[in-house]
Amino acid sequence: MIIGDHRLDVIHNIELAANNRDFTAKTEIGDPQMSMEERVKLVEDFWAKQDKFKTKAEGLAGNLILQALTQKFFGKIQVTGLDKLQHLAKGGAIVTANHFNQVDALAVNRLAQKTHHRMEIVIEDTNLKLPGFFSFIMNNMGSIPLVQSPNYIGREFIHHLSHAFNKGHWVLIFPEQEMWWNYRKPRKPQRGAYYFAAKCNVPIISTFVEIQDLPDVEKDNEHFYQTRYTLHILGVLYPDPTKSVNFNATDLMEKDYALKVQAFEDCYHKKLDYDFTPWDIAGWRGEDD
Repeated sequence: MIIGDHRLDVIHNIELAANNRDFTAKTEIGDPQMSMEERVKLVEDFWAKQDKFKTKAEGLAGNLILQALTQKFFGKIQVTGLDKLQHLAKGGAIVTANHFNQVDALAVNRLAQKTHHRMEIVIEDTNLKLPGFFSFIMNNMGSIPLVQSPNYIGREFIHHLSHAFNKGHWVLIFPEQEMWWNYRKPRKPQRGAYYFAAKCNVPIISTFVEIQDLPDVEKDNEHFYQTRYTLHILGVLYPDPTKSVNFNATDLMEKDYALKVQAFEDCYHKKLDYDFTPWDIAGWRGEDD
């Protein structure tokens, strides 16, 4: 996970993955490396401590920090398409978005704030082991960790999702899975988020974050311009109760991807093409010759 270091290395990884159409490739440098057994144990321990007083107190503190960080970094973010939520029924929903930054969940959380919803966030299991402040936030911001274990996904994970939905919470899931730093383009989604929406019979709130360059160069890195975000609400997608879970999962996935592709082309006035160019990385001024 990077904030400012190793950006060029990460960009090179993104270039290789994009040109190979490997849309779920890991491109970050220094992410925690764990065996499947260690991952399952990590997530089991996370849930086992949730009823403890210390964990509940830290959870309250973590949520307050999350809301404060959202206001600090994304309080003035432009949000378009709020009218598309006018007829959204009360209750739980899955929010999907493109995954391009370590703190991009805050942009979507700003939408939850504006509409007076509590939002929980599905995170990769290893994010619980990030160092320092990020570890505290990941463990205490209202996270639902996901580990790629069939037993966990089919039982525990669905249970925790349903619990969130029953409380009327939104749940943010990044269907692209891996974060590609400052990558503007919507990547082809994985099926999981849509399967869970169909299984739990909740709608998908489709969003797309547009990233535009600003004229000023970053203070700490002359190779990058500062950037500005706009969160676009694209629509609400509903499972068809007369169809199977598998049919709905594929149908929702295809419709959500089509919305994100159209949003990309409308925002940037260009057709989506996955051949890599420096423009794909928002703010990047390119490499020195």
